[in-house]
Amino acid sequence: MRAETQQDIDAIKQSVGLLRRHLDFDTASVRLAELNRDAEDPKLWDDPERAQKIMQERTDLEDQLSSIGRIEQEIADHIGMIELGEAEGDQGVVAEAEAALKAVRADATRREREALLSGEADANDTFLEVHAGAGGTESQDWARMLLRMYTRWAERKKYKIEYLEETAGEEAGIKSVTIQIKGKNAYGWLKTERGVHRLVRISPFDSNARRHTSFSSIDVYPVVDDRIIIDIKESDVRVDTMRAQGAGGQHVNKTDSAVRLTHIPTGIVALCQAERSQHKNRAEAWRMLRAKMYEAELKKREAEAAAEQAARTDIGWGHQIRSYVLQPYQMVKDLRTGVSTSDTGGVLDGDLDQFMEATLAQKAFGGGPDKVEDVD
Repeated sequence: MRAETQQDIDAIKQSVGLLRRHLDFDTASVRLAELNRDAEDPKLWDDPERAQKIMQERTDLEDQLSSIGRIEQEIADHIGMIELGEAEGDQGVVAEAEAALKAVRADATRREREALLSGEADANDTFLEVHAGAGGTESQDWARMLLRMYTRWAERKKYKIEYLEETAGEEAGIKSVTIQIKGKNAYGWLKTERGVHRLVRISPFDSNARRHTSFSSIDVYPVVDDRIIIDIKESDVRVDTMRAQGAGGQHVNKTDSAVRLTHIPTGIVALCQAERSQHKNRAEAWRMLRAKMYEAELKKREAEAAAEQAARTDIGWGHQIRSYVLQPYQMVKDLRTGVSTSDTGGVLDGDLDQFMEATLAQKAFGGGPDKVEDVD
Protein backbone atom coordinates (compact mmCIF):
# COMPACT_ATOMS: atom_id res chain seq x y z
CA MET A 1 0.00 0.00 0.00
CA ARG A 2 1.35 3.43 -0.94
CA ALA A 3 2.48 5.74 1.86
CA GLU A 4 0.06 8.46 0.69
CA THR A 5 -2.85 6.03 0.90
CA GLN A 6 -1.83 5.00 4.40
CA GLN A 7 -1.77 8.67 5.39
CA ASP A 8 -5.34 9.04 4.12
CA ILE A 9 -6.43 6.01 6.17
CA ASP A 10 -4.68 7.27 9.31
CA ALA A 11 -6.24 10.74 8.90
CA ILE A 12 -9.73 9.24 8.50
CA LYS A 13 -9.31 7.07 11.59
CA GLN A 14 -8.10 10.08 13.56
CA SER A 15 -11.15 12.11 12.49
CA VAL A 16 -13.49 9.25 13.42
CA GLY A 17 -11.83 8.98 16.83
CA LEU A 18 -12.33 12.71 17.42
CA LEU A 19 -15.95 12.44 16.31
CA ARG A 20 -16.61 9.53 18.66
CA ARG A 21 -15.10 11.36 21.63
CA HIS A 22 -16.84 14.63 20.83
CA LEU A 23 -20.21 12.94 20.45
CA ASP A 24 -19.67 10.51 23.36
CA PHE A 25 -20.79 7.69 21.10
CA ASP A 26 -22.15 5.30 23.76
CA THR A 27 -24.12 8.01 25.58
CA ALA A 28 -25.47 9.33 22.28
CA SER A 29 -26.63 5.83 21.32
CA VAL A 30 -28.56 5.51 24.58
CA ARG A 31 -30.09 8.96 24.05
CA LEU A 32 -31.16 8.05 20.50
CA ALA A 33 -32.95 4.96 21.81
CA GLU A 34 -34.85 7.19 24.27
CA LEU A 35 -35.80 9.60 21.49
CA ASN A 36 -37.01 6.74 19.30
CA ARG A 37 -39.31 5.61 22.13
CA ASP A 38 -40.60 9.17 22.55
CA ALA A 39 -41.25 9.41 18.81
CA GLU A 40 -43.49 6.33 18.97
CA ASP A 41 -45.65 7.84 21.73
CA PRO A 42 -49.08 8.61 20.18
CA LYS A 43 -49.48 11.58 22.54
CA LEU A 44 -46.22 13.20 21.41
CA TRP A 45 -47.88 15.68 19.05
CA ASP A 46 -50.28 16.90 21.73
CA ASP A 47 -47.44 19.34 22.41
CA PRO A 48 -46.22 20.33 18.90
CA GLU A 49 -43.32 22.49 20.14
CA ARG A 50 -41.90 19.67 22.29
CA ALA A 51 -42.50 17.18 19.49
CA GLN A 52 -40.56 19.26 16.98
CA LYS A 53 -37.60 19.56 19.34
CA ILE A 54 -37.58 15.81 19.97
CA MET A 55 -37.78 14.99 16.27
CA GLN A 56 -35.03 17.47 15.42
CA GLU A 57 -32.72 16.08 18.11
CA ARG A 58 -33.49 12.57 16.91
CA THR A 59 -32.67 13.46 13.31
CA ASP A 60 -29.41 15.14 14.31
CA LEU A 61 -28.26 12.19 16.44
CA GLU A 62 -29.20 9.67 13.77
CA ASP A 63 -27.18 11.62 11.22
CA GLN A 64 -24.10 11.87 13.45
CA LEU A 65 -24.15 8.24 14.60
CA SER A 66 -24.87 6.81 11.16
CA SER A 67 -22.14 8.92 9.57
CA ILE A 68 -19.53 7.47 11.94
CA GLY A 69 -20.66 3.92 11.19
CA ARG A 70 -20.75 4.62 7.45
CA ILE A 71 -17.25 6.09 7.39
CA GLU A 72 -15.84 3.15 9.35
CA GLN A 73 -17.48 0.70 6.96
CA GLU A 74 -16.22 2.58 3.91
CA ILE A 75 -12.64 2.49 5.26
CA ALA A 76 -12.84 -1.29 5.65
CA ASP A 77 -14.41 -1.73 2.19
CA HIS A 78 -11.84 0.39 0.37
CA ILE A 79 -8.88 -1.16 2.19
CA GLY A 80 -10.22 -4.56 1.18
CA MET A 81 -10.48 -3.44 -2.46
CA ILE A 82 -6.91 -2.11 -2.43
CA GLU A 83 -5.57 -5.34 -0.98
CA LEU A 84 -7.54 -7.38 -3.52
CA GLY A 85 -6.38 -5.21 -6.42
CA GLU A 86 -2.75 -5.42 -5.32
CA ALA A 87 -2.98 -9.21 -4.92
CA GLU A 88 -4.40 -9.55 -8.44
CA GLY A 89 -2.19 -6.87 -9.97
CA ASP A 90 -5.22 -4.81 -11.01
CA GLN A 91 -4.05 -1.20 -10.72
CA GLY A 92 -7.39 0.09 -11.97
CA VAL A 93 -9.16 -1.30 -8.90
CA VAL A 94 -6.42 0.07 -6.63
CA ALA A 95 -6.64 3.54 -8.16
CA GLU A 96 -10.43 3.58 -7.86
CA ALA A 97 -10.32 2.57 -4.19
CA GLU A 98 -7.59 5.13 -3.42
CA ALA A 99 -9.68 7.89 -5.00
CA ALA A 100 -12.69 6.77 -2.97
CA LEU A 101 -10.59 6.93 0.22
CA LYS A 102 -9.69 10.54 -0.54
CA ALA A 103 -13.40 11.36 -0.83
CA VAL A 104 -14.03 9.62 2.52
CA ARG A 105 -11.19 11.63 4.07
CA ALA A 106 -12.74 14.89 2.85
CA ASP A 107 -16.12 13.86 4.29
CA ALA A 108 -14.56 12.85 7.61
CA THR A 109 -12.70 16.16 7.81
CA ARG A 110 -15.91 18.08 7.12
CA ARG A 111 -17.72 16.13 9.83
CA GLU A 112 -14.87 16.87 12.21
CA ARG A 113 -15.16 20.59 11.50
CA GLU A 114 -18.93 20.47 12.04
CA ALA A 115 -18.29 18.87 15.41
CA LEU A 116 -16.50 22.08 16.36
CA LEU A 117 -19.88 23.85 16.15
CA SER A 118 -20.71 23.16 19.76
CA GLY A 119 -21.11 26.71 21.02
CA GLU A 120 -24.19 27.75 22.94
CA ALA A 121 -25.89 29.21 19.87
CA ASP A 122 -23.95 27.61 17.00
CA ALA A 123 -26.90 25.48 15.85
CA ASN A 124 -29.23 28.50 15.64
CA ASP A 125 -30.46 30.49 12.68
CA THR A 126 -28.59 33.74 12.20
CA PHE A 127 -28.92 37.36 11.22
CA LEU A 128 -26.28 38.69 8.82
CA GLU A 129 -25.66 42.37 8.14
CA VAL A 130 -23.57 43.90 5.37
CA HIS A 131 -22.39 47.51 5.75
CA ALA A 132 -20.56 49.45 3.05
CA GLY A 133 -17.46 51.29 4.22
CA ALA A 134 -16.22 54.71 3.19
CA GLY A 135 -15.79 55.10 -0.54
CA GLY A 136 -19.27 55.77 -1.87
CA THR A 137 -20.32 53.81 -4.93
CA GLU A 138 -17.24 51.55 -4.91
CA SER A 139 -17.87 50.25 -1.39
CA GLN A 140 -21.61 50.09 -1.92
CA ASP A 141 -21.13 47.91 -4.98
CA TRP A 142 -18.72 45.72 -2.99
CA ALA A 143 -21.37 45.39 -0.26
CA ARG A 144 -23.82 44.17 -2.93
CA MET A 145 -21.24 41.61 -4.12
CA LEU A 146 -20.77 40.35 -0.56
CA LEU A 147 -24.53 40.01 -0.11
CA ARG A 148 -24.66 37.89 -3.27
CA MET A 149 -21.71 35.80 -2.05
CA TYR A 150 -23.39 34.92 1.24
CA THR A 151 -26.79 34.25 -0.28
CA ARG A 152 -25.13 31.90 -2.79
CA TRP A 153 -23.31 30.16 0.09
CA ALA A 154 -26.62 29.78 1.96
CA GLU A 155 -28.32 28.37 -1.14
CA ARG A 156 -25.55 25.76 -1.46
CA LYS A 157 -26.33 24.71 2.12
CA LYS A 158 -30.05 24.64 1.25
CA TYR A 159 -30.71 27.27 3.90
CA LYS A 160 -33.65 29.66 3.71
CA ILE A 161 -33.04 33.40 3.30
CA GLU A 162 -35.31 36.23 4.42
CA TYR A 163 -34.63 39.92 3.73
CA LEU A 164 -35.36 42.18 6.72
CA GLU A 165 -33.85 45.55 5.82
CA GLU A 166 -32.09 47.05 2.83
CA THR A 167 -30.83 50.57 2.15
CA ALA A 168 -29.85 51.13 -1.46
CA GLY A 169 -26.80 53.08 -2.61
CA GLU A 170 -27.19 56.40 -4.39
CA GLU A 171 -25.91 55.13 -7.75
CA ALA A 172 -25.33 51.40 -7.36
CA GLY A 173 -25.04 48.70 -4.74
CA ILE A 174 -26.28 48.94 -1.18
CA LYS A 175 -25.37 50.95 1.90
CA SER A 176 -26.59 48.23 4.24
CA VAL A 177 -28.71 45.10 4.32
CA THR A 178 -29.92 42.70 6.98
CA ILE A 179 -30.97 39.16 6.15
CA GLN A 180 -31.96 36.17 8.25
CA ILE A 181 -30.47 32.82 7.25
CA LYS A 182 -32.39 29.80 8.52
CA GLY A 183 -30.79 26.39 8.82
CA LYS A 184 -28.93 24.08 11.18
CA ASN A 185 -25.57 25.57 12.26
CA ALA A 186 -26.14 28.75 10.24
CA TYR A 187 -24.74 30.92 13.05
CA GLY A 188 -21.90 28.51 13.83
CA TRP A 189 -20.60 28.72 10.29
CA LEU A 190 -21.23 32.39 9.59
CA LYS A 191 -19.81 33.73 12.85
CA THR A 192 -16.39 33.06 11.28
CA GLU A 193 -17.16 35.73 8.65
CA ARG A 194 -17.59 38.62 11.07
CA GLY A 195 -15.21 41.47 10.23
CA VAL A 196 -14.00 43.73 7.43
CA HIS A 197 -13.61 42.41 3.87
CA ARG A 198 -11.33 44.19 1.39
CA LEU A 199 -11.68 44.22 -2.40
CA VAL A 200 -9.00 45.25 -4.92
CA ARG A 201 -10.11 45.55 -8.56
CA ILE A 202 -10.29 47.71 -11.65
CA SER A 203 -13.32 49.86 -10.95
CA PRO A 204 -16.25 49.49 -13.35
CA PHE A 205 -17.24 53.02 -12.31
CA ASP A 206 -13.89 54.65 -13.19
CA SER A 207 -13.69 55.87 -16.80
CA ASN A 208 -9.87 55.77 -16.50
CA ALA A 209 -9.94 52.07 -15.51
CA ARG A 210 -7.86 52.61 -12.39
CA ARG A 211 -7.42 50.09 -9.61
CA HIS A 212 -9.52 50.76 -6.49
CA THR A 213 -9.58 49.32 -2.97
CA SER A 214 -12.96 49.04 -1.24
CA PHE A 215 -14.05 47.90 2.21
CA SER A 216 -17.31 46.51 3.59
CA SER A 217 -18.04 44.85 6.91
CA ILE A 218 -20.01 41.79 7.95
CA ASP A 219 -21.83 41.50 11.27
CA VAL A 220 -23.34 38.20 12.38
CA TYR A 221 -25.49 37.43 15.42
CA PRO A 222 -27.63 34.42 16.32
CA VAL A 223 -31.39 34.18 16.38
CA VAL A 224 -32.18 33.48 20.03
CA ASP A 225 -35.01 31.16 21.00
CA ASP A 226 -37.09 30.87 24.14
CA ARG A 227 -34.42 28.83 25.91
CA ILE A 228 -32.17 31.91 26.06
CA ILE A 229 -33.48 34.66 28.32
CA ILE A 230 -32.45 38.21 27.39
CA ASP A 231 -33.83 40.74 29.85
CA ILE A 232 -34.39 44.15 28.24
CA LYS A 233 -36.19 46.96 30.01
CA GLU A 234 -38.64 48.65 27.67
CA SER A 235 -37.77 51.98 29.31
CA ASP A 236 -34.20 51.53 28.01
CA VAL A 237 -35.36 51.24 24.39
CA ARG A 238 -36.24 54.12 22.07
CA VAL A 239 -38.74 53.21 19.35
CA ASP A 240 -38.75 55.10 16.04
CA THR A 241 -41.03 54.51 13.07
CA MET A 242 -40.29 55.66 9.53
CA ARG A 243 -40.82 55.02 5.83
CA ALA A 244 -38.97 52.02 4.47
CA GLN A 245 -35.76 53.15 2.73
CA GLY A 246 -35.07 50.17 0.44
CA ALA A 247 -35.46 49.86 -3.28
CA GLY A 248 -38.82 48.15 -2.98
CA GLY A 249 -39.64 45.20 -5.18
CA GLN A 250 -39.61 41.68 -3.86
CA HIS A 251 -37.51 42.30 -0.77
CA VAL A 252 -38.46 45.58 0.93
CA ASN A 253 -41.76 47.47 1.07
CA LYS A 254 -42.17 51.22 0.67
CA THR A 255 -44.72 52.02 3.41
CA ASP A 256 -44.49 53.95 6.69
CA SER A 257 -44.13 50.72 8.66
CA ALA A 258 -40.37 50.49 9.30
CA VAL A 259 -39.42 50.20 12.98
CA ARG A 260 -36.06 51.04 14.54
CA LEU A 261 -35.25 50.11 18.14
CA THR A 262 -32.29 51.68 19.96
CA HIS A 263 -31.08 50.22 23.26
CA ILE A 264 -29.98 53.45 24.91
CA PRO A 265 -27.46 52.05 27.49
CA THR A 266 -25.47 50.13 24.84
CA GLY A 267 -26.30 51.98 21.63
CA ILE A 268 -27.31 48.71 19.94
CA VAL A 269 -29.78 49.30 17.09
CA ALA A 270 -32.22 46.95 15.37
CA LEU A 271 -34.15 47.95 12.25
CA CYS A 272 -36.80 45.99 10.40
CA GLN A 273 -38.84 47.06 7.36
CA ALA A 274 -39.58 43.74 5.67
CA GLU A 275 -43.29 43.62 6.48
CA ARG A 276 -46.09 45.99 5.53
CA SER A 277 -47.45 45.70 9.04
CA GLN A 278 -45.79 47.98 11.59
CA HIS A 279 -46.84 45.51 14.29
CA LYS A 280 -44.95 42.66 12.58
CA ASN A 281 -41.90 44.84 12.00
CA ARG A 282 -41.90 45.87 15.64
CA ALA A 283 -42.03 42.24 16.78
CA GLU A 284 -39.20 41.28 14.42
CA ALA A 285 -37.12 44.28 15.50
CA TRP A 286 -37.47 43.22 19.14
CA ARG A 287 -36.32 39.75 18.20
CA MET A 288 -33.32 41.21 16.37
CA LEU A 289 -32.48 43.45 19.34
CA ARG A 290 -32.53 40.47 21.70
CA ALA A 291 -30.26 38.59 19.30
CA LYS A 292 -27.81 41.48 19.00
CA MET A 293 -27.59 41.89 22.77
CA TYR A 294 -27.06 38.17 23.18
CA GLU A 295 -24.30 38.29 20.56
CA ALA A 296 -22.71 41.20 22.43
CA GLU A 297 -22.69 39.08 25.59
CA LEU A 298 -21.14 36.14 23.68
CA LYS A 299 -18.40 38.43 22.38
CA LYS A 300 -17.73 39.66 25.89
CA ARG A 301 -17.40 36.11 27.19
CA GLU A 302 -15.11 35.12 24.32
CA ALA A 303 -12.92 38.16 24.88
CA GLU A 304 -12.61 37.41 28.59
CA ALA A 305 -11.95 33.71 28.04
CA ALA A 306 -9.56 33.87 25.10
CA ALA A 307 -8.21 37.45 25.27
CA GLU A 308 -9.26 37.94 21.68
CA GLN A 309 -8.16 40.88 19.65
CA ALA A 310 -10.02 44.10 20.41
CA ALA A 311 -13.10 44.68 18.28
CA ARG A 312 -12.60 46.63 15.07
CA THR A 313 -13.32 50.36 15.14
CA ASP A 314 -13.15 51.26 11.46
CA ILE A 315 -14.23 49.69 8.21
CA GLY A 316 -10.89 50.17 6.53
CA TRP A 317 -7.15 49.56 6.58
CA GLY A 318 -5.71 47.47 9.40
CA HIS A 319 -8.99 45.81 10.37
CA GLN A 320 -9.71 43.46 7.48
CA ILE A 321 -10.01 39.70 7.95
CA ARG A 322 -9.86 38.79 4.26
CA SER A 323 -8.66 40.33 1.01
CA TYR A 324 -10.18 39.68 -2.41
CA VAL A 325 -7.76 40.72 -5.18
CA LEU A 326 -9.12 40.69 -8.73
CA GLN A 327 -6.39 42.87 -10.27
CA PRO A 328 -3.47 42.66 -11.14
CA TYR A 329 -3.79 38.95 -10.23
CA GLN A 330 -6.50 36.70 -8.81
CA MET A 331 -6.35 35.76 -5.13
CA VAL A 332 -8.55 35.56 -2.06
CA LYS A 333 -6.56 35.33 1.18
CA ASP A 334 -7.78 35.03 4.76
CA LEU A 335 -5.50 37.13 6.92
CA ARG A 336 -6.26 35.16 10.11
CA THR A 337 -5.50 31.63 8.94
CA GLY A 338 -3.37 32.22 5.85
CA VAL A 339 -5.74 30.13 3.68
CA SER A 340 -5.74 31.41 0.09
CA THR A 341 -7.05 30.47 -3.34
CA SER A 342 -6.79 31.82 -6.88
CA ASP A 343 -10.40 30.75 -7.60
CA THR A 344 -11.85 34.20 -6.95
CA GLY A 345 -14.91 33.46 -9.07
CA GLY A 346 -15.76 30.39 -7.02
CA VAL A 347 -15.38 32.28 -3.74
CA LEU A 348 -17.56 35.17 -4.88
CA ASP A 349 -20.09 32.56 -5.98
CA GLY A 350 -20.33 31.21 -2.43
CA ASP A 351 -17.48 28.68 -2.11
CA LEU A 352 -16.49 29.71 1.42
CA ASP A 353 -16.25 26.45 3.35
CA GLN A 354 -12.44 26.25 3.21
CA PHE A 355 -12.16 29.62 4.96
CA MET A 356 -14.86 28.86 7.53
CA GLU A 357 -13.42 25.43 8.38
CA ALA A 358 -9.91 26.80 8.80
CA THR A 359 -11.13 29.53 11.15
CA LEU A 360 -13.12 27.04 13.24
CA ALA A 361 -10.08 24.75 13.44
CA GLN A 362 -7.85 27.64 14.45
CA LYS A 363 -10.22 28.62 17.26
CA ALA A 364 -10.39 25.01 18.48
CA PHE A 365 -6.78 23.92 18.07
CA GLY A 366 -4.88 27.20 17.94
CA GLY A 367 -2.11 27.94 15.51
CA GLY A 368 -2.34 29.78 12.24
CA PRO A 369 0.20 31.50 10.02
CA ASP A 370 3.42 32.48 11.75
CA LYS A 371 3.39 35.71 9.80
CA VAL A 372 0.41 37.10 7.96
CA GLU A 373 1.23 39.24 4.96
CA ASP A 374 -1.55 41.15 3.26
CA VAL A 375 -2.08 40.86 -0.47
CA ASP A 376 -1.93 44.01 -2.52
